[in-house]
Amino acid sequence: MPPAYAPIPYGDFPRGFFGVLEGVSGVGKSTLARVLAERLGATALHTLTLPHEGWAEEARQRLRALPQFGFYLSGLLDTSDQARQALTAGPVIADRYRSSVIACHAAAHGVATEDVTRLLAPFHDYPATPDHTFYLRCSEGVLRERMRSKQDLKQDDADLFEVPHRLKQLLLNFETVAAGDPTAVVLDTDGRTPDQLADEILKYAEGNRA
Repeated sequence: MPPAYAPIPYGDFPRGFFGVLEGVSGVGKSTLARVLAERLGATALHTLTLPHEGWAEEARQRLRALPQFGFYLSGLLDTSDQARQALTAGPVIADRYRSSVIACHAAAHGVATEDVTRLLAPFHDYPATPDHTFYLRCSEGVLRERMRSKQDLKQDDADLFEVPHRLKQLLLNFETVAAGDPTAVVLDTDGRTPDQLADEILKYAEGNRA
């Protein structure tokens, strides 16, 4: 790969813990990311940081499947650059990352996760690898309750229940991706507070420092 396209190096620095939170909208990723960032003194990132975040709705509405994939891929690569830089200074917690690009794009366009994974393959070595990817799960009843109380409900969130079979497909996609992810840790969130979940995740962070 030409030097201009090479990822930002961070191997010469003490590297902080890199944790990723994955799962469907409403499962509690954003709240948990805030708790973890505060308790770890970590940098918090989202797969779509600025400027991508501001273009997301336009991309969702206007772009066909392959250009839309390119948009989310560029967001992933940019977030990886930011993570690599931040990891030289301390821990990083990402709210969504590579797995969401695969699971969500596949569900939105009716393609297999394996097909999206193949599209990502040429860029496999670019994104920084998380120490652990925490796949959050909850029951549908709890998820519906959380979505009802969500103040900034976006169209992607509404699609979970308004588009037939979308939630079922997303859940299956995340299970499929997690099964092939060597960094995966599956956490059930029903009946557990963000602080309780953070306590469990912090054990993994401590294990990486040991």
